[in-house]
Amino acid sequence: MQEYIMAFVIGGLICVIGQLLMDLTPFTPAHVLVLFVVLGGVLSGLGLYQPLVDIAGAGATVPLPGFGHSLVSGTIEEINKTGFWGIFSGAVKASATGITAAIFFGLAVALVFNPKG
Repeated sequence: MQEYIMAFVIGGLICVIGQLLMDLTPFTPAHVLVLFVVLGGVLSGLGLYQPLVDIAGAGATVPLPGFGHSLVSGTIEEINKTGFWGIFSGAVKASATGITAAIFFGLAVALVFNPKG
C-alpha cells in the first residue's frame, strides 16, 4: 500500500512543479517538457534519479523526467555491455516500448475520434 502512496505523492509533486512552472513563469508546456526530460537525464547520469525510482516506482518513471532517466540509464547500461556502440543503441532500446505504445495509442485514438487539424 505504501508503494501506491509514494507513487501518487512523488508523481503528483512532479506534476505540481510542472504546473507551477507554467503558471508562474513564462515557460510554455514545450519548455517544461524539455526541461523535465533533460533534468531527468542529468539526474540519472549523476546517479540521483534511481533512488527516487526505487522509492516512488511508477510515480517517478511515468512522468517526463522518467523518460530522460530511461534514455540515460539505457545508454549507460548498453555502453557497459557493448562499449562505444552502446551510445547509439542504448537510448533506443531502453525507450522503444514506451515510444511504440505512444504511437500505437495515438493512432488508435485518432482513428476512433475525429481529430481537429
